[in-house]
Amino acid sequence: MTSAELLLHPVRLRIVQAMLGRGELTTKSLAEKLPDVAPATLYRQVSALVDGGVLDVVSERRVRGSIERSLCVRTEATSVDPGDLDDVALRAGFLAYLASLASAFDAYLDGPRGELEADLVGFRQTAVVATDDEWRSALDAIRAAVVPLATRSTPPPGARRRVLATVTLPVD
Repeated sequence: MTSAELLLHPVRLRIVQAMLGRGELTTKSLAEKLPDVAPATLYRQVSALVDGGVLDVVSERRVRGSIERSLCVRTEATSVDPGDLDDVALRAGFLAYLASLASAFDAYLDGPRGELEADLVGFRQTAVVATDDEWRSALDAIRAAVVPLATRSTPPPGARRRVLATVTLPVD
């Protein structure tokens, strides 16, 4: 299975996104984060991600006659190899990406929350005019600011898990 086939599947993409920034999760706690995914589907897709090297099994323990696995995401394995992408895979992956964002936004709206501004919720679109080199520098600066927050093992008190989603493409 190519990286595109593995990662751009709608349920597998949601599993990876649910695990990002969380450290370890059991399959049971993952099921609680994705209540609309049937348990058999969830376990099958988790197995595919483990077999594909995207998820690592950190530990296993016996619970009432079955094995409960604790999993963590291998962040370095969450990118699609550009050589695996054709136009159909790109479109399917982009739609799965948008659907996962819509699902996260729906969960936010349906859950207990404060004010959008106080929760730092936002989405906007901005057109930027830059050379490719200038844009690479801007993306590098964004990565430099975000990576330390995304990879720290112990967040400070009051830290909240957030999703930062980006799309960048040339338009005329």
